[in-house]
Amino acid sequence: MTASRRRLARTLASVEMARAYTTCALLAVFGSFAIGAFTSSATRDTIIAVLCVIGVAILWVRRDELSPLRVAPSTLLAFLAWTLASSVWSTASTATLKAWAALAGFAVIAVVIGHIRDTLQTVRALGDALRILLAASLIAEIMSGILLDMPFRFLGIQGELANGGPLQGLFGTRNMLGLIAVIAVITFVVEWRSQSLPAAVAIPSVVLAGFLALFSASPTVLVLAAVVGVASVALVMVRQAPPSKRRPLQWAIGAVVIAALITVAVFRQRIVVLLDAGSDFNTRVELWTTLLPYVQQRPAQGWGWFGLWSDDLYPFNSINYFTNDHHGSALNAFFDALLQVGAGGLLLFCLLGGIALVRSWLVASVRRSVVYAWAPLVLVALAVDSVFESFTLTGAGWFLVVLCALRAGQSRSWRENIDAAQTSSTPLPDR
Repeated sequence: MTASRRRLARTLASVEMARAYTTCALLAVFGSFAIGAFTSSATRDTIIAVLCVIGVAILWVRRDELSPLRVAPSTLLAFLAWTLASSVWSTASTATLKAWAALAGFAVIAVVIGHIRDTLQTVRALGDALRILLAASLIAEIMSGILLDMPFRFLGIQGELANGGPLQGLFGTRNMLGLIAVIAVITFVVEWRSQSLPAAVAIPSVVLAGFLALFSASPTVLVLAAVVGVASVALVMVRQAPPSKRRPLQWAIGAVVIAALITVAVFRQRIVVLLDAGSDFNTRVELWTTLLPYVQQRPAQGWGWFGLWSDDLYPFNSINYFTNDHHGSALNAFFDALLQVGAGGLLLFCLLGGIALVRSWLVASVRRSVVYAWAPLVLVALAVDSVFESFTLTGAGWFLVVLCALRAGQSRSWRENIDAAQTSSTPLPDR
């Protein structure tokens, strides 16, 4: 190996490179809409592609630190394989391959970050990135809604801050801003509670995220905040319970969750009226009713993976025609997965998120550090949001699903036992 190659390898394997890569990647992933709006989609895609190449190079020079069995969750690999295979029966194979490349690209970045930074480092880097993007969103809204009093149409900002919202920030839609704000609150509180962030920074950060969440006027924010709040209380109860009582308490919580889901299903109309989200809910019901006949035509394999909808592609153009609208998704990640990759893809997607949630919850239940609570609470927020939006199938939402799944698999996985057997060691005890 030449001297220049050795220097390059040392640079890629350095802690400084890992820190810089993580920060740049998080800003690019969560700011992808703004990057595309300010420049072009080609520029945004190029940035993601370059980050993938650099990330793979980093993992390559660190390959001695990695176990081949633990590079990525098996459910993630299975879902990526299924979506790639859908190009065979897709109505537009080229579009499917492009959409799959984007899906794989965000997954690669998440996998790289998951291996080069630990959980606390990841949470701190994400907190820094979200503080920057949320502050920039507020500045943009102030300029649009108060100082200039004009919409920034290229960013989707309507300039309604003086009227109390809704706000979109740098994330394209009010619902996406609401989700990011809730994720930010979780991240900031975990930073604060883990003593990695002083109160002088943490409290204003939480206030900023809460303000943007409130003024996003997103009908899903209240639901997200309520469910995450209840999940946080339940997790605290489990963490503080004696070890002998944790399992019965876990089962009791599971039973309460199932009962709550049944109650919501039975009284959904009253809940919608209570949340004053009737028009949004009716729009979703109409869309879901319209797309179900298309699902029935290809129930097992779907129409092919496309990610975001395009009016140039079937069946999305047909669905939008009959709903007399221009939907960019099914407004539900589960319906979207069912439509695009069928029952097989939906099953794999649910396994990816479900196994990650169970694993991360169990890890957070027994580990002393509060930082382990970040992954299960984020996954709870993503699962709830998936009922109202399809964010978890593309971009930042998909990135978070993969990152949390990787974190959960690193801490609690069948691969631990295999690795332990190969190295004649025992898995690390819970801390």
